[in-house]
Amino acid sequence: MSDFIAAQDRALLESHGLASFDALWALKLEAVDEPNTERGGWSTVYRLELGERAFYLKRQSNHLTRSLLHPFGEPTFAREFRNIRRYAELSIPALQAAFFAERSVPSERRAVLLTRALDGWQDLEHWLICWGELDSARRTAILRACGELARRLHQAGQMHGCFYPKHIFLRERAEAFDAQLIDLEKTRPLLLGRRDRIKDLEPLLRRARIWSESEVRELLEAYLGGPADVEIWWRLLGARQRNKEAR
Repeated sequence: MSDFIAAQDRALLESHGLASFDALWALKLEAVDEPNTERGGWSTVYRLELGERAFYLKRQSNHLTRSLLHPFGEPTFAREFRNIRRYAELSIPALQAAFFAERSVPSERRAVLLTRALDGWQDLEHWLICWGELDSARRTAILRACGELARRLHQAGQMHGCFYPKHIFLRERAEAFDAQLIDLEKTRPLLLGRRDRIKDLEPLLRRARIWSESEVRELLEAYLGGPADVEIWWRLLGARQRNKEAR
């Protein structure tokens, strides 16, 4: 895969001498969290501010994922970058990449992924924490935004794989909310129809237990595009949740 630089970010990166893998790899920044070392290598995230624009710079070494197409592994950022591009092509609202590249050096596989910061957005976890303080209109707007986001995702034939509150970002505007997704590493095509859709939605509801039954039904109505079949989906999601909790 060749190096990628988004057209709208190229001039800014070039003006700061950061339009190359080597420059972004060598840049001295303070990590925003502890390195991820689950896969034997490491992966770290940094915030990068260039004037009035902000990005998240992610660097990794030997942090690999394996698949049938890549039995010996590939950087997890390579998979996430492909999914970012796929979401853009399918018009699924999601984070946007500014730069991606990977390099192989002796005994090491490195990757860099630069994404635009979602300043002005808050993840759904933030809204769930203060859910009891929100008026009914804002609650309904959030539920509708989440349901419509899931509908766009699944109508495009994609399964997110980690459809959790911390991966759904919301931005309030007038009397509605915009919604988009982050963390696309586990995205894959919907292969099993409704079964995969249920599998994708259920973890969200399990992590948003503050939602009442009527609120979940509001989300499902937005997801399904109307009240038809809400009862069926409510029962199917409940059955999967009980099955997961019994394990």
